[in-house]
Amino acid sequence: MAGRSSDQEYFTAPVPADVDRPDTMLFGLTGRQLLILAGAALALWLGWTTLGHRAPLAYLIAVVPVAGTAFVVAVGRRDGRGLDVWLRQAVRFWRSPKQLIATTGDLKPPPRWVVTTSPVRAPAPLRLPARAISAHGVITLPGHGNAVLVAASTVNFALRSPGEQTGLIGGFARWLNSLDGPAQVLVRTRRVDLTQLADRIAEQAPSLPHPALEQAARAHVAFLDQIGTERELLDRQVTVAIRDTRGPHRAAQRAADTARALTACETNALVLDATAAAAVLGECMSPPATEQEPPQ
Repeated sequence: MAGRSSDQEYFTAPVPADVDRPDTMLFGLTGRQLLILAGAALALWLGWTTLGHRAPLAYLIAVVPVAGTAFVVAVGRRDGRGLDVWLRQAVRFWRSPKQLIATTGDLKPPPRWVVTTSPVRAPAPLRLPARAISAHGVITLPGHGNAVLVAASTVNFALRSPGEQTGLIGGFARWLNSLDGPAQVLVRTRRVDLTQLADRIAEQAPSLPHPALEQAARAHVAFLDQIGTERELLDRQVTVAIRDTRGPHRAAQRAADTARALTACETNALVLDATAAAAVLGECMSPPATEQEPPQ
């Protein structure tokens, strides 16, 4: 029996699921966890040396919930983050102003003659991560250099032959190996609304040269309306963000190289201009109500 040719073999490589997991130092705990536990143990020991010897039983009863809370905060995780990070972010959110105003400068304090019956926290200026977008789509990030967005289409990988899959993986690997700076791939899943397409076809149907074509166009409009109401259509948007701290020209050049490399992987990659980049940033900062989170 003839053996399988080399282009029909499936190439697999194991990828660990905890590639971003911090390194452990002692007893399977990370440095952050050991620091939290050591701080809690030191505080409890100082409490014992000052108050514990006077009422040992009462001190032990009070120590149990404190030690348990410190242990849960140190080792507990939610959504890939430690509970201490969640607590720190919660305190930061509680202390930060809830009313933000878009302004180019700092806000001036209210005049002295303004008197309120209850304490009111003054609004703060809104500081967005992006300061400006050039005509070529280069986004200025204060303190983080510049970024350029590249829109890419998806590839049906499962329907390709093993040789074609190997070629696609090789092309994507070449792009990853060519990166000399930060890059982020954002995948968003959104609902597809076919109402505008159906309305455009229905509007142009009477101008078709033959009645049979008009009838087929109206039947297609009915089909679009039916699948739009009976089924949930989803569209996947892939955006690659290229960031560089060596100037806007370097960021634009890296984005163009990324578009060419992804095009070699049989995807439609395009560097976004100012209008398209602003639209993508606006959707990310204020997503529509119909948008759904992609599966993790």
